[in-house]
This record gives sequence, C-alpha cells and structure tokens, in this order.
Amino acid sequence: MSATGGNKAIIAAFLANAGIALTKFIAWIFSGSSSMLAESVHSVADAGNQLLLLLGGKRAKQAADKEHPFGYGRVRFVYAFVVAIILFSIGGIFSIYEGIKKIREPHPIEVWWLPLLVLVIAIVLESFSLRTAIKESNPLRGDASWVEFIRRSKAPELPVVLLEDLAALLGLVFAFFGVGLSVLTGNGLFDGIATLFIGVLLLAVAVIIGLEVKSLLVGEGATDEDVAKIEAAMVHEGQIERIIHMKTLYLGPDEFMIGAKVSVAPQATVRELAMYVNRAEERIRAAVPAARVIYIEPDVYVDPNEKKPSTESIVFLSED
Repeated sequence: MSATGGNKAIIAAFLANAGIALTKFIAWIFSGSSSMLAESVHSVADAGNQLLLLLGGKRAKQAADKEHPFGYGRVRFVYAFVVAIILFSIGGIFSIYEGIKKIREPHPIEVWWLPLLVLVIAIVLESFSLRTAIKESNPLRGDASWVEFIRRSKAPELPVVLLEDLAALLGLVFAFFGVGLSVLTGNGLFDGIATLFIGVLLLAVAVIIGLEVKSLLVGEGATDEDVAKIEAAMVHEGQIERIIHMKTLYLGPDEFMIGAKVSVAPQATVRELAMYVNRAEERIRAAVPAARVIYIEPDVYVDPNEKKPSTESIVFLSED
C-alpha cells in the first residue's frame, strides 16, 4: 500500500469525523435525540480510530532491533485490531444500549430542525471522506471487487477506513430517517429504532474488521500470484532444478519472508551453490519487491516413490 495514499485517506476521515462529532453533540444537547447521541459517540470513536491507525503506521517504521529482528511491520495489524475492538465496544454496544433505552422511554425531539440540518451536513462531509478512501483504494484494488479487496488486502488501513466511512454514512441515513419520522409522527420510538439499527451496523462492521485483521495477526502467506512469480524466478536460469518445498509469511503489510528448500545438481561446488542462491534471490526481489527476507537451503531431491536399493545384512557364523 502507498503510505502516502493510506495516510491521505486516514487524515481526510479524521478531519471529517472530528468536525462532525462536535456538531452532532451540539445537536444532541438541544434536541435530546438518542440517535444523535449514538452518532456523536460513533464519530468520536471513528476519529480516535484514525489516530490509532496513524500511530500504528508511524510505529511500524521503527528499525529492527535485537528483540524484533524482523522489524515492527506487524504493529499495523495490532492497531487495526484495536480499532475493531473500540468500534465494537464504544460504538456498537453503546448505540444498542441507547436505542433500547429510547424505545422503552420514547420522548419527542426538541428543536427538530437542528439535528436534521446537522445530519445533512454530516452526510455531505462523510460522502467526501468515503470518496477520498475509494479514490486512494482504486489503484491498489485493480480488477478485484470491493469484497475481494477488503478480504485480501495485506495493508489494513484503507479497508478499515472504507468500512468505517461506509458504516458512518449508512448510520447517518438511519439517523436522518429516525429523526425525520419522529418529527413527523411526534413519536420518539422511531428515533430509538434508528439508534438500534446504528448499533447493529457498527457491531457488524467491527466483527468484519476483527476477523480480517485476526487472519493477518495469526500470519498470512503471499498471494497465489506472488507465489507463482517467486517459483518462476527461482528456477528461471536452471541452476536450481526444482523447489522441494517453500513457505512464505507476511512480516508487515509491505514485506514478507520466504523460506525454501531447493534441489541443485549433486556435483555442484560450495562456490557454485552460493552463486545459485544469490542469483535466485536477485531474481525473486526483482519479480516481487515485497519479498525482502529470503532463506534458501540447497539440497538434492530424492523422489519418495523411487524404489530404494536393498540393504541386506550378512551375518558370519563361526564354529569353535
């Protein structure tokens, strides 16, 4: 992922959410709308999440040290997972609680025009934020669908911002209809129902983010496309006859490690083996720049199905 592009989307989302949160709180104070309170908390949580993503990106740039010899790239996965927890707890559960409370004790909305005006402005601002995230994601998404992009992206920031912005926009629409119906009917029940919908929406997004980031935290390998490029580059010049087995592991969104055992000619000298390995590493890095840590073990391939020669033992008996 382009760090510049990801940061641009995160900063745009943070500025939008910080401004929206302030106006929502003002509207909630004057109107008493529970959906406005839920949306206020939602925006505060989102703004905090964007700060966490920026902090994670900064900490991931720390140089490798003795305790973390492969660097701090996976810190970005940890911060994205924390974002999912915050969105789940503060955003989702709080909104559901407020929604149930308002449904049990509905009350009419005061100064009705203020929350509706704030919601319209918020929808416009959130739409710009979502458009920025889409614009920054499109070059990385390529021909993949949005679902595939979110599921397969190794960089968590853009998918998280995309899902947060989409959830925020849908939540604003729910709040607008809830407040609008409450104003038209004079019944605050619709405001409570909208708040409940917002909470369920946030819980769903938090679960999706959590599941996707959990997979990255546990450890994902390179994509099938990158694996195919690595295999082709490794055997390209013929000094490496075949790949006996190979494993890959992402160390961070922008780099992964390769460990491979390869078959070479039995008569190769140590100098030739070193040359084979070095040339293979150069070809791999040229084909897949994200392959930054490479370990190649030369070996001689033995077909497991090949019949092994008989090894009968002979016992000599002596007579006294």
